[in-house]
Amino acid sequence: MSLPKIDALRGRSETLFPGVLMSIVVAAAATFLSEHYHAPVMLFALLLGMSVNFLAVEGKCKPGIEFTAREVLRAGVALLGMRITFSQIAALGWHPVLLVLASVVLTIVVSMLVARAMGFQTLFGLLTGGATAICGASAALALSASLPAHPGKERATLFTVIGVSALSTIAMVLYPMVVRWFGLDATQAGMFLGATIHDVAQVVGAGYGMSQETGDTATVVKLMRVGMLLPVIVCAAMISRAHGGGAGDQQDGKRPPLLPWFAVGFLLLAAVNSTGWVPVPVQGFANELSRWCLVIAISALGMKTQLKEIATVGIKPIVLMVGETVFLAGLVLIMLRWGM
Repeated sequence: MSLPKIDALRGRSETLFPGVLMSIVVAAAATFLSEHYHAPVMLFALLLGMSVNFLAVEGKCKPGIEFTAREVLRAGVALLGMRITFSQIAALGWHPVLLVLASVVLTIVVSMLVARAMGFQTLFGLLTGGATAICGASAALALSASLPAHPGKERATLFTVIGVSALSTIAMVLYPMVVRWFGLDATQAGMFLGATIHDVAQVVGAGYGMSQETGDTATVVKLMRVGMLLPVIVCAAMISRAHGGGAGDQQDGKRPPLLPWFAVGFLLLAAVNSTGWVPVPVQGFANELSRWCLVIAISALGMKTQLKEIATVGIKPIVLMVGETVFLAGLVLIMLRWGM
């Protein structure tokens, strides 16, 4: 590498370092609070980030915060591929695959239609519906990175992360009672919990809180939902291409690639993980690194947003997200009891 390039790289690193460091500090504080109070880490990261919003307004931290909210987020999404293997999906047979496919597609489509009917942009329905149907805050962040640039995109993303994190925690408490009320067996209970609760951590907590078999089934079904992230990202990227912007937020007028680099990374890592050659410690490291990247990125997103902006969203988005959650739970119950 030539000396000018080295100097440019050093200068770029020095510019980004303060903002990246602050994002890491906020993420570490959020992780500590999450472990201490047993609450969603994404929620703490958002709130702590918004409490130091002044750092992203001006000064040395702003470039690094912008970088973290964009590139570190995409790296975390790519690393999600190490959570799934194709053999995990095949092991449960075609019934869970059909259940996941139908519930994800229908939830997203209905969300987009209802969002439009409520006066929102269709893309807001894709964002909230995708977060509800796939994997909660992680899906919200991944879809946001794939959607066209828009002045209200960051506020919509933050609202979606807050809403889906809160609803996921509520579901972790209520859904085991729903399972017992409807008399589902251990396998059906695992399929219901894995197909309806938004975030992986809450799925694990609810599933293993009932039984080992329920927890195992719930985890695999949940990872199948994570696998749906890739085709949904592709659809979002196609929408971005149609709008002439998107995943790369390009300014030169060129359309972004059909598959953003982080979606390609997600697929490649899932394929590598499916070979069985990846040691368990490496899988664990990749999953933990993915989690940290996402928490750091959401901390940066929080720093870019003012709390008063979130407060202006009104009641209709809350109604939309609660309705999406209830729709998904009802649809899965119907498919388990009468459709399969």
